[in-house]
Parts: sequence; structure tokens; C-alpha cells
Amino acid sequence: MTLRPQTPTLWVLLFSLKGSIIPAIWRKVLYTVLLSSLVVATHGTLYHYKVIITSTPFTLWGLTLAIFLGFRNNVAYQRFWEARTLWGELLIVTRNLARQTRSLLPDLDADSRRQLCNPLIAFSYALRDQLRDTPQSDDVRRLLGEEAVALAASRSPTNALLASLGQRFAERGRASGASDITLAAIDQQMTRLSYVLGGCERIRNTPIPYPYILMLHRIVHVYCFLLPFCLVDSIGWFTPLAVCVLAYTFFGLDALGDQIADPFDTQPNDLPLDAMSRNVEIAVLEILGDTDLPEALQPVDGLLL
Repeated sequence: MTLRPQTPTLWVLLFSLKGSIIPAIWRKVLYTVLLSSLVVATHGTLYHYKVIITSTPFTLWGLTLAIFLGFRNNVAYQRFWEARTLWGELLIVTRNLARQTRSLLPDLDADSRRQLCNPLIAFSYALRDQLRDTPQSDDVRRLLGEEAVALAASRSPTNALLASLGQRFAERGRASGASDITLAAIDQQMTRLSYVLGGCERIRNTPIPYPYILMLHRIVHVYCFLLPFCLVDSIGWFTPLAVCVLAYTFFGLDALGDQIADPFDTQPNDLPLDAMSRNVEIAVLEILGDTDLPEALQPVDGLLL
């Protein structure tokens, strides 16, 4: 995730490339600018034929394109915000379970609580690995030890870890003499954890329909490539500048929608799952009373992973 400076100057807002969508679209924008320059140099003539396009179709196309881009980006942001909400829920649930191990299971010693909560911390790291489709991380192996080997062999490691978590808490709760009401309260938090897992899997495994994305890409490219023929007779050599601004707008919105539609990826505008998983670990260890806490991840060049 790209972090915005707290007090950005006008120069930073207008010309900074850090946190901008320009690195993802500059080739497309440059291509349209070069094409516009060629159209101006030839006065809009193609194979000795003067291409005349009025502003009327571009007005209609631009309105339609703006509606399509707005709808698509709204859908993409809804996916992004739902993913952020689910990870916020994950932090709340892990805090609740860590707190319940101290308040509802007072007979457990410090080592037993740590053994119970280590898999809980590992759940966030395992979920991160699953959503990013990466191999099992060192964080999971550090927290689970030998159990991580068997977990990696399962078809759905995060789901298997959730089942193991539920069994661990139930067994430790019964062994410490917890009442049925206490066990029901712990199971309720486990259910919320399952909803978080299912919600993240729904977002990860259900992309925006490809034909819709394909049509939008094509319309944006056709619009930007034909636009110079409409402007060349009215604004002349200012055509490349006008086309550059419009191409930056349309290609930028299109690329931004692509990035946030999959909020679990590692692109600059996606969720910082590494930092969020570390925050979960810090929160749980702090509730358990540990003083040697890991450091929270800090942004590097304005980018937080």
C-alpha cells in the first residue's frame, strides 16, 4: 500500500511519481502521444485520405466510457474495502481469543497460553500466504514448528489450521474446567474467524467477469487512439497535450481498477498484508503479557507491504 505524505506540497501532488499510477500506464500514454504527434504532422491524413471525425461521437463515447469506468471502479473499491473490513475483523477476533485465554481460562500457565495462541497468530500469516498464492512462509514455520510440515501438505492449509485451532481451544478449555457458556463464547469467536476466511476466499476466487474487463480495455484504447483525428483540426499542435491528459485519466482509472480489484496482491495500491499480519502478532503477544515484542513493519520509500 502506498502511503500518502501527511503534508504534501503542491510540487509533490503534481509531479511526484511515488504513489502514482504513472509507472503502470506510461507506455500506453506515451504511445498515444506519439500517435497524436504523427496525426498532427500528417494533418490527419491516412494514406492520402483526410480522416474527418467530429466531436459528437466522442462526446457520446466519453460519457459512456466514464459511466463504465465509474461503475467498474466502484465495484473494485467495494472489493478492496470489504477485504480491509475482513482483516480488521481478523484483528478483533484474535484479540478477543487471546484475551479469553487469560480471563476465561485462568488455570493455564504462561507456556500453555503461548502454545495455544501461537497457532492463532500463525493463522493470519497462513491466510496471507494463501491469498497471495505463495509458499508457506517462515513466519508460519516459526510459530507452528513441526506441525507446519503437515499443514503444508493439506489442500487448504488455512482451513486445516482453523479446524486445529477450534480443537485446541476446546480441549484446553475442558481440561481447565471451563463451563459450557465459556466454551460457547470461544466457539463464537471461532465462527467469526471462519467467516473471515470464507469472505477472503470469496473475494480472491471471484474476479470481476473477464468479458466486462476486456470490453472496457478495448473501448479505452479505441477512444484514445481515435481522439487525435477529432482534435487535430481545432487545436493543432496542442493535440498531443490534450490527448496525453485524457489518456492519463482513462488509462489511469482503468489500471487503478485492475490493481484494487485484487486487494490481496502485492501491487502498490493493494492491502499491506505483511504489516497487518505483524500487527496481529504484536496485539496477541501484548495481551499475553510479553514485553519482547516484534517491531511493526515500516514503509520503505512510501510503500508498506
